[in-house]
Amino acid sequence: MRVLHFYRTYIPDTIGGAEQSIYHLCRAGSELGVENRVLTLTTRQDGKPHIGLPGHQVERVESHFKVASVELSWSALRRFRALAAEADVVHYHFPWPMGDIAHLLMQIRKPSVVTYHADIQRQQNLLAMYRPLMHRFLSSVDRIVATSPYYAATSDVLARHRHKVEVVPLGLARAYYPTPDDALVRRWKERIGSPFFLFVGVFRYYKGLPVLIEAIRKTGYPVVLVGDGPLAPTIHALAAECGATSAYFTGSIPEADKMALIRLCRAVILPSPNRAEAFGMSLLEGAMMAKPMITCEIGTGTSYVNVHGDTGLVVAPNDPNELADAMRALWENPDVCEELGRNAALRFEDLFTAHRTASAYRQIYRTVMAGKQDGERAVSPAAATYGERIAASSLVQSDSAIEKP
Repeated sequence: MRVLHFYRTYIPDTIGGAEQSIYHLCRAGSELGVENRVLTLTTRQDGKPHIGLPGHQVERVESHFKVASVELSWSALRRFRALAAEADVVHYHFPWPMGDIAHLLMQIRKPSVVTYHADIQRQQNLLAMYRPLMHRFLSSVDRIVATSPYYAATSDVLARHRHKVEVVPLGLARAYYPTPDDALVRRWKERIGSPFFLFVGVFRYYKGLPVLIEAIRKTGYPVVLVGDGPLAPTIHALAAECGATSAYFTGSIPEADKMALIRLCRAVILPSPNRAEAFGMSLLEGAMMAKPMITCEIGTGTSYVNVHGDTGLVVAPNDPNELADAMRALWENPDVCEELGRNAALRFEDLFTAHRTASAYRQIYRTVMAGKQDGERAVSPAAATYGERIAASSLVQSDSAIEKP
């Protein structure tokens, strides 16, 4: 089975949550007999056009220009058409309008799957113009996969296509990460001390970093912030101005160093207040390493990964006082932290392993291929449809039920 993934950016150019999810899906899928290829854009003129990564191949085409932060490339369209002709299934990763354009312009008739990573949150004026194209694209594909029942339940876009929506959580594999040696762990422990809280992510508008900086100022607890991004200078300046002296910025670091910091931390914090944070791969990394989590209730997959009172604490968004209180609760109760971390690891093994995700996608691929052959869309037994999953989910019926934003 040959699957072509199409997305705007990928490893090694960038390492964000979507890129990580594609990497782990492709690598785990290869162990299940799926032959994956990723077609992506690159801004590196000296970059290699072909890269071999474990379990899959990556082909990079130069990005020619941007329109409203959307990368476009005419040569990528030509290459996409050629690779799609060779594939059994075309797998798009949304949102990226060029994927919509490529699918419709090239009149792709191959079985098609979309992983719906997130709603489009910014550039509302342009979204109004793009919306007809978006819905035409989503109407034309065979299956749309939401990454959590929460996001499927709260997305107005997905609600319009509910008959073809399935839910498959993102997954990770511990074996695909480097194991930090004792010397590396010791160096970080000597540098930062212990215990500390940990944030990992790209410094973007929807990460809630100003609120985290204020919570650091209020508590004085050490927090290590791993990552870089467009808001990095602003957040560094904010920490200096408000006196959050216990904030430690590492910038971008190798994966082994990140894993060392996760091993050492008290808990992982992801204070995103915006539903652009659809899942939170750094939460999965923490859960995988048996660490409790602190997140905000925003009606997305973050509250599917982190269950309040079971795997960590969930607080109101944009509230530095509640965030500070949650930090105090975990700081002052290490035994509670250990119990929450154990629960997080168990939940990870039950729901979020890369092989579980890859197995569900493999079944979806088979289903859409069979549907094309039979001239109808069958429902995959590996993943419930939108209606079935939401009806069966106690999450949306519990005391912590999510209101539609």
